Amino acid sequence: MRNKILIICSILTVIFVISSCKKQTSSTTGWNYNDPKFGGFQNHPGYEQETGPGLVFIEGGTFTMGRNEQDLLFDWNNMPRRVTVSSFYMDETEVRNIDYREYLYWLSHVYSSDYRFLYHQALPDSLAFRRRLGDNEPLVENYLRHPAYEEYPVVNVSWIQAAKYCEWRTDRVNELILMREGIIDKYLAPQDQAKHFNLDAYNITPENLDLPVDEIGKGGPDGKIQNLYVDPAVLKAGRKAQTNTGDDRRWVGISDGIFLPRYRLPTEAEWEFASLANIGNTVDELLYEKRIYPWNGHYVRNDSRGNERGQMMANFVRGRGDMMGQAGRLNDHNDGAGLVKDYWPNDYGLYCMAGNVNEWVSDVYRDLTYDDMEEYRPYRGNVFEEYQLIVDPRSGEVELTPEAQNYFDYSGKILKKPVRSEDCFSRENYTTADNRNYLDGDLESLIPLSAGSDSYWTATERYNRESNAPKLPKQVDSTLTAENVGDLYPGATLMNGGTEVLLPNGVRVDLQNGTYTLPTGHEKNADGTIVMPDGSIILPGGKMQLSDGSIIYPDQIFRKNTADMYKEGNWGELGEWGFGQYDSNNPKINKGDGINNRAMTSLVTDRSRVFKGGSWRDRAYWMTPGSRRFLDEKLSRDDLGFRCAMARLGSSRKSK
Repeated sequence: MRNKILIICSILTVIFVISSCKKQTSSTTGWNYNDPKFGGFQNHPGYEQETGPGLVFIEGGTFTMGRNEQDLLFDWNNMPRRVTVSSFYMDETEVRNIDYREYLYWLSHVYSSDYRFLYHQALPDSLAFRRRLGDNEPLVENYLRHPAYEEYPVVNVSWIQAAKYCEWRTDRVNELILMREGIIDKYLAPQDQAKHFNLDAYNITPENLDLPVDEIGKGGPDGKIQNLYVDPAVLKAGRKAQTNTGDDRRWVGISDGIFLPRYRLPTEAEWEFASLANIGNTVDELLYEKRIYPWNGHYVRNDSRGNERGQMMANFVRGRGDMMGQAGRLNDHNDGAGLVKDYWPNDYGLYCMAGNVNEWVSDVYRDLTYDDMEEYRPYRGNVFEEYQLIVDPRSGEVELTPEAQNYFDYSGKILKKPVRSEDCFSRENYTTADNRNYLDGDLESLIPLSAGSDSYWTATERYNRESNAPKLPKQVDSTLTAENVGDLYPGATLMNGGTEVLLPNGVRVDLQNGTYTLPTGHEKNADGTIVMPDGSIILPGGKMQLSDGSIIYPDQIFRKNTADMYKEGNWGELGEWGFGQYDSNNPKINKGDGINNRAMTSLVTDRSRVFKGGSWRDRAYWMTPGSRRFLDEKLSRDDLGFRCAMARLGSSRKSK
């Protein structure tokens, strides 16, 4: 009897194996999938996104975003609003010092000689620890690099620096996946610097990366995978004889499902949803108790019955001058920032979603965002972009524009630019690339763009407008005229009705498209600089050094229009990173010179980014997930860090 059972099991196993090996076919054409004799078109049944390093899966859903406690400051900037957040992934902890130092080490190694400025731009501003009447020099000198602080959250990083870290982490994780799959060789990074792996560059122009191969150069990892499509003549002759040659191998594409989505900063809605962790507070679809903090209960002490009862649930300020409690009973363990896992996680398994350090999110701040936000995946901060590419319409070959090539040569990344207004003209879902100040109450957002708009918004007497015509987006700053163009760029000439500027070095600037054309006879150096015929130079980052030594910055050329309320003034260089420009006539404010640009009339600009969560410097009020504050994206604080997020692709539920 036992033998019969074994025989039956063996037969069933063979049948299962045979059936599983049966080729899948298209339900619409009948052609085989994953079959080189049928063209080699591939599908991936049962695909499940893997969880990236350091991430926790957050199952999305609906929740009430906004105020969940009395608005003590009466800002009215977080009115409750029900929204839906898609499933996503988020870091289990805040990004630690050891994590950020790994990033700095990589930059130092790859850019060890040329383009060292990329390393220096990524350094946290440790001087933010200083206080006029406090002694914080030990933290200035030791917090980032000393081993005692390796497991502490990195702080003093700006929003821009945090976003750059997310980009770098995306590349390194996907690079390791290609190594794991045997597609490329294992290496830290070559010393030709810009040729390291970058996800965008691999997907667009992979041949520019010069990925490493084995020493012999035959059949080793070269960044490609086996191509199922084979020319019929080759297939007939025998595929093995043609292995790893010609069209028999191809670059990995997004349809292969090998790469992970990008690491990024979470949106404000995602961060707040993950912080509340309502999965531990529901029965079926019933939310039986609304939380004030990320843990159960409406108070800040541990309510368990064990030895931990009464301890503080987070790292925050209990009262005036009380950062950690009484000696012998340090109730919240830390005087400043603490270990990233020094407190209890919430029901998603996320640590320190309240207290310890505040955290950057990706959104641009507006007081009344909650009134206008989308119900599905809300986010304010979209600037829709496209890659700076030139595509041959016949061959389909892709070439980088001169600006993008210069940027790629020193950074290894593909440069992007805002989508042109002409490309948005016939769309219904958006009409301009920059939507950061859309529907935020300023005049430019309120006035409709259609010719049949309500006369209420276009009435002259209401807004002191020149006419009743609806306001259309401008492409050229109104201050740029034939009379003052020479003041802005010495020796420049305004052309084509104010849409182009001819600079003295022969560079022609298209103000509408945000591009420039180089004169014939220019030469490109190995260090990424471009030398013009007159001796002027285009430096990394797009800065132009004229033959007389003067510098023209990108923000002087490509100007953006916005409402007066959010006018940023002449406050720093609009480069990849930027800097605060000191004004000797106004040393304490330094928000604008009032000459070429108006001075700031509001602390809120299109660069103002939201941060949330409360910190070791804050009272309990700021630990509620709905509370929100903002800071310029180029600035940093000693109690402000970040954590990364990643989109969940496909099903909102994770397979078990």
